[in-house]
Amino acid sequence: MTTSSASALDYLKLHFIVLIWGFTAILGKWLTIPAVETVLYRTLIAAIVLAFVVKRKDWKIPKKMMTQIFFTGMIVGAHWITFFAAAKVANVSICLVGLSTASLWTAFIEPIFNKRKIKIYEVGLGLIIILGLYVILKADLENDMIIGLILGIVSAILAALFSTINGKFTHLAEPNTITVLEMSGAAIGIMLFLPFYSAYFTGETGIDMVLKNNETYFPNGHWFAEIINTIPYLTTDMIMIFLLAIVCTVYTYSVSIELLRRISVFVTNLTINLEPIYGIVLAAIFFNEHEKMDSNFYVGASIVLFSVLSYPVFNFFYKKQKKKKALQSNS
Repeated sequence: MTTSSASALDYLKLHFIVLIWGFTAILGKWLTIPAVETVLYRTLIAAIVLAFVVKRKDWKIPKKMMTQIFFTGMIVGAHWITFFAAAKVANVSICLVGLSTASLWTAFIEPIFNKRKIKIYEVGLGLIIILGLYVILKADLENDMIIGLILGIVSAILAALFSTINGKFTHLAEPNTITVLEMSGAAIGIMLFLPFYSAYFTGETGIDMVLKNNETYFPNGHWFAEIINTIPYLTTDMIMIFLLAIVCTVYTYSVSIELLRRISVFVTNLTINLEPIYGIVLAAIFFNEHEKMDSNFYVGASIVLFSVLSYPVFNFFYKKQKKKKALQSNS
């Protein structure tokens, strides 16, 4: 099926998916359990659900590749942990600005993996992102905000790393198979990490896997809390985990793959780059974060987002010009 068959509904679905991805940091902020426990629940549930989706024939891939995909999942798990930790330590806006630098890190990591030269415009856009981050750091930020930004940037580096690695697998294995293996790798990786995590990072509280009610954001009398209270044993954390695992992972992934049959990769990537913008707007709506940031933050964030949104445009014209030169040299 060609990309020309894409309908208005397809583009609406694509934006809806990106909006959901922008909402994941909000869900992480609402959860009472820490980032590590959150990602363990998310990956474990997603892996189990998707295991029933993968067809038997799709498991027929080399064991070496299966192992590589599995261990890539551990990088995915670390990416999500730092992502949710950034939102919890700082706030959603800071987390998403850090994450938006993923395209910058991809511009440097991908050439190393594929043994090609770094493009000039990638370096230029990278310098603009650094300028934006410098302006943000000049804002009146507390130490927690700076730590959150650093965690967001680490999350972006990890995202660039596993995205680049996945680029080698997408043509060799089915997307759902890759996802099941990576979710399994992430979940098992976290389980192996739990003793170390419990000993050095949790303090006296220990590992917290109990899904509770968030009384800070949803106190008694709040309409959402009242709905939850009418169902025995149901808590706000259960709802958030369900949304993260099923809606934000299984649903969005399967629909995004299906949309790629009709919408070009360029348009898809350009739309996905809107995720930080959607997320920051949602954070302003749900947490009034716009009242907690000064002008330097928004100037710096605008510079970063401008660079992020410009990258696919420059990349499109670069490939177009390269193709034109190749045709001229062959004629």
